[in-house]
Amino acid sequence: MANPRFVTFGCRLNTYESEVMRNHAEKAGVENAIVFNTCAVTAEATRQARQAIRRAKSESPDAQIIVTGCAAQTDPEMFAKMPEVSRVLDNEEKLRAGSWLPGANARVAVSDIMAVRTSNPHLIDGLKERTRAFVQVQNGCDHRCTFCIIPFGRGNSRSIAAEDVVEQVRRLVASGYSEVVLTGVDLTSWGADLDGAPKLGALVWRILRMVPELKRLRLSSIDSIEADPELIDVIAGEERVMPHIHLSLQSGDDMILKRMKRRHLRDHSIAFCNDLRARRPDIVFGADLIAGFPTETDDMFWNSLKIVEECGLTFLHVFPFSPRPGTPAARMPQVEKAVIKARAAQLRDKGQQRLERFLAAEVGATRRVLLETEVMGRTEHFAPVKFQSRMSPGAIVKTEVTGRGDTHLEGRLAA
Repeated sequence: MANPRFVTFGCRLNTYESEVMRNHAEKAGVENAIVFNTCAVTAEATRQARQAIRRAKSESPDAQIIVTGCAAQTDPEMFAKMPEVSRVLDNEEKLRAGSWLPGANARVAVSDIMAVRTSNPHLIDGLKERTRAFVQVQNGCDHRCTFCIIPFGRGNSRSIAAEDVVEQVRRLVASGYSEVVLTGVDLTSWGADLDGAPKLGALVWRILRMVPELKRLRLSSIDSIEADPELIDVIAGEERVMPHIHLSLQSGDDMILKRMKRRHLRDHSIAFCNDLRARRPDIVFGADLIAGFPTETDDMFWNSLKIVEECGLTFLHVFPFSPRPGTPAARMPQVEKAVIKARAAQLRDKGQQRLERFLAAEVGATRRVLLETEVMGRTEHFAPVKFQSRMSPGAIVKTEVTGRGDTHLEGRLAA
């Protein structure tokens, strides 16, 4: 094994940060190492990371195992006690070039993430084996949802200055990327800590204006309650912003949303989707939903099931609730595991029905598809498309949708 291998769990921000680490590690000459960039959003994510670490060590016994990411930040002792692990780095330490130099030998380098007040830009030229690029514009979160451990893994919200974001986008486009995804822990909080407290909408407009050669811009998950009027205007009116918005809903029941300490209620989410769809009829929505949050009754769950139709959601990310130690939700009355599992299955079934309805309506349409591999790409709406013929990854091709499967479209080059 020459250059270090990276195993990335979780969000798009982790994907971006893995590339930053890869650049530092390769420049520092790190060899024979496997780096695990972990996620702490669920207990299952942490379990999977530990399992992957053990498997990697058994397959490569001579490799140095380095663990970082949110799970390492929130529970460094757990990973430090694993005999397979050589080093544990926190979420700030992992991004410092000095952490990867030969002399950086501290086995556990984890400090108080809440003490970090700024987020520095890290310029990269691309992401290994990816045809769309992620750009970090924000890190951390000032909110304290009762189920979430992530603020303790990422710290408080810090924004990247607009000029640095624009420079990163320009650099990636110059490297050949046609599509860029803006990402962060709490994306719609961007700018609150900067001079003048600019909003995310202003940043998006600035990127589009300053980098006219950028063909496609996407947003990762947003909180609709924090979407400023400029952001809504640019999503509705700028065709270079892709018509696919992923929402952090979590529940469709007002009482559960209050117990989660979310900032929106169900009627706001429904109105947001309806209003934006009225202005841009082809837009599609995805959403995160948690099944079986503590105290959730059958009627409360029914409200979550109903909101899938009421918001017109197409892509669902369903999470069976699992308590995270240290969070208020872990101390609330828990729903039985069998009930949680059944409710998650119902939500996934509803999501599959919505997805199949959307895919069926796409047959016969002409879309512009960004190729991720030689035979697969994604439409403007992020729907996967499979091709029979092979083409060059990274290209955007005009495509006629000829059919569909359960989870994907089938296409061929349009005349």
